[in-house]
Amino acid sequence: MAKSREQIYDELLVLKSQQGDREAFGLLVDRWQKRLWRYAFQVTGSESAAWDVVQETWLAVVKGIRKLGDVAVFPRWAFRILNNKCMDWLRKRHQQNRLDSELSKRAQNESGVRQNINEKTELLCASIMKLSSEQRALLMLRYHEDFDINQIAEILGIPEGTVKSRTHRTIKLLRQLMGHQQNE
Repeated sequence: MAKSREQIYDELLVLKSQQGDREAFGLLVDRWQKRLWRYAFQVTGSESAAWDVVQETWLAVVKGIRKLGDVAVFPRWAFRILNNKCMDWLRKRHQQNRLDSELSKRAQNESGVRQNINEKTELLCASIMKLSSEQRALLMLRYHEDFDINQIAEILGIPEGTVKSRTHRTIKLLRQLMGHQQNE
């Protein structure tokens, strides 16, 4: 499979960063910060927690980038670090159930603000917010970040079969939630 210009540029930045080039590392941060933060926000449900987790992720990347053997795996490697930091954050807070509840309430309260968005999009957003953090993370990796099954398995540290079955169950649950909400 041919690499895109973006992939080649990222690999070059990683190589230069491994050699201690701070400017290259800064460019790497600029290119990946938004995507990492977006994922962290979806998993944690908190803007400030997302920033904290992303900052911890970049610190881990700085410490480990020289040990990264294959520069082409940087995106999966960075997302795996990020995912681990997110899960650590969730475990430390013991708030996953409360967090899911707050996100669901927030989605319902924000429906008035999102009047310009069509009804199907609102329904999808509200349904996604009712999923667990792990389910939302899985959907983000697969459908927003466009990682394939084996890449997601690597990021989450689980077998490919588990990724496939969890994805299938999550989509099935999402359809049920959307159908249930539509009938209300």
